[in-house]
Amino acid sequence: MTQLLRAQSEFLACLLDDSAPLPSGWDARRAAGMAVYRNAYRTRLIDVLRDTFGRTAQLVGEDAFSQAAAHHLITHPPSRWTVDLAGEGFAETCTELFANDPDVGEVAWLEWEMHCAFTAADGEPLTLADFAAATADFEAAQWDELRFELMPGTALRPITYDLVALWEALADPLLASVAEKLRKPTWAIVWREGEQPVFGLLPEAEGLALAEVQQGGRFGGMCATLMDRLKAADAAAKAGAMLLHWLELGLVRRINWSQACIQ
Repeated sequence: MTQLLRAQSEFLACLLDDSAPLPSGWDARRAAGMAVYRNAYRTRLIDVLRDTFGRTAQLVGEDAFSQAAAHHLITHPPSRWTVDLAGEGFAETCTELFANDPDVGEVAWLEWEMHCAFTAADGEPLTLADFAAATADFEAAQWDELRFELMPGTALRPITYDLVALWEALADPLLASVAEKLRKPTWAIVWREGEQPVFGLLPEAEGLALAEVQQGGRFGGMCATLMDRLKAADAAAKAGAMLLHWLELGLVRRINWSQACIQ
C-alpha cells in the first residue's frame, strides 16, 4: 500500500468511525478538525436522508429521525459512488429501530422504492394491443411457459397499514397522521408512469401472483398457485383479470417463452 493510499484509508476510517485511531502523525489540532469535519459530513448525509425520507421523518418526529439516521450512517456508511444511494437499507434500519411501530418501516420502504423508481432505467411498457398480437396464436403449452419482465423500478411487498391514507396525511404537517391497519392482507406496489413514480395497493392473491411473476415464475405456475386458493374456473378468470390489470397499469416490459422474446 502506498503512503498516499494508506493516509486516505486511515482518514476515511476515522471519518466513518468515532473509535478508529487518528491517521499517523496527527496532533490535537488535527484531531479537533476531524471532529468538526466528521460532524459536518454526517449532518449533510442526515439532510440527504431527510430529503429522501421526508414522510418517515414527519411520522416519527425530528429527534427520533435524526437519531435513526445517524445510527444508520454509522452502522451502514455509504459505499456507493452517488449520494442518491445513501438511503439504501434505511427502511430495514427503521424496521429494526421502530419495531413497536411497524408502520414506520412500511412508510420508509415506500419512500425508498418511490425514490428508486424515479431514478430507474427508462423502458417502454408492452401495450395491450402488442400483447394481444404477440399471443394471438399461442397454444396451451406456450401460455404455460409464458414469463414476464416487469418495468424497471417495480417493487412490491406485503403491508399491514393503509399506506395510501397515511401517505396523503403525512404530506401535510397540519394533518393528524394516524396509521390505520388494513382489514385484509394487502400488498403495496410501486412503479413509474412516464417519469412519475406512483404506488397502489393490491389484494393478497394478486400481490403473491405478481411477486411470483417478478421472480421469473411461469404464467402456468401462477395459475397453479391460484388454483390452490380458488376453483379451477375461477382461478383461470382471476389470472386473466390480473394480467389485464398489469398491462393496463403499464407494468409489463416484455414477455418471453422458450427463449423467444417479444419487445
